[in-house]
Amino acid sequence: MNSKQRVQMVLAKQKPDRPPVSFWHHFGPEELRGLPAIEAHLYHYDRFQVDFLKVMNDTGFPRPSETWVLEKASQLAEIREFTGAELEFELEYDIIRGIRERVGPDLPMIVTVFNSWSILRRITAPETDVHGPPKLVSEDDKDLAVSRVLEEDIGAVQEALAKIGRGQAKFAKRALEAGADGVFLSVRDDWVDSAANGEGVYDRIVAETDHEILQAAAAGWFNMVHVCGKAKDFTRFGGYPCHVLNWADRYAGPSIEEAKGMSDLPLSGGVDNLNTLPKGKPEDVEREVKDAIQQAGSRTIMITPGCTYAPELVPEANLLALKAAAKY
Repeated sequence: MNSKQRVQMVLAKQKPDRPPVSFWHHFGPEELRGLPAIEAHLYHYDRFQVDFLKVMNDTGFPRPSETWVLEKASQLAEIREFTGAELEFELEYDIIRGIRERVGPDLPMIVTVFNSWSILRRITAPETDVHGPPKLVSEDDKDLAVSRVLEEDIGAVQEALAKIGRGQAKFAKRALEAGADGVFLSVRDDWVDSAANGEGVYDRIVAETDHEILQAAAAGWFNMVHVCGKAKDFTRFGGYPCHVLNWADRYAGPSIEEAKGMSDLPLSGGVDNLNTLPKGKPEDVEREVKDAIQQAGSRTIMITPGCTYAPELVPEANLLALKAAAKY
């Protein structure tokens, strides 16, 4: 059974010969664009033979100007409607096409798409070429900046999120045309429904843009929603129109066992990317993999970390153990 067959069986809620396995990390500053980015993805695949490849998306997001940073609500009007053909997007399409040409049609490939709020946070600070695993705690500067703008003019924020969401939807559609099989939509509600912002903000001004992106990617056969952080309302995302749900079951929750009662979707998770992968031993990784499969029971599952891992901290033996342990 090849990787594509394995993944497709899981999405059809049937058990393949073994659970599909994948894991991913942000590449270094010199590997974010062009041929170096393509080669970095291919090296990762060649070394570990993962069952699907998550194409990283750290090329940046179009801003009104190269040095533009969001500081106040009046600036939101400067965010224009994107066509999906801006340079930042084109750089990512080139990566997708380059990888697809090299791996052929039988390796499932999904491209990272950040939701509208994630982009809004991102543009409150200068663009960076350094990316790493997520933090569970708030990044005060970015979150305080967005909270100030939200308090100043929630209507302007909602309009800006709508523009960003439409741009990301166009990107998702063209990413499929470039060779991706679907999207990896990264969502996070603990940044939004925070103590500073109040409850209900996510459903009021963010969720619609998530759905617009997923609708644009509906032609894809492999769309994954990644719930980043510690979800305030996991069931919201469990009902999203996608094919599989990925989250950090080990350190953020809910557990795989609990998630089965919160969503009918196939699941993706099982391994702690912040603790077990960098700090544990191969036998610790194996224990988590076996436990994840046992928790899933009759529910189909892909064995993955809950998010990105730091490659400079994770022993290769732990990644090899992750794949070797993924057996029924």
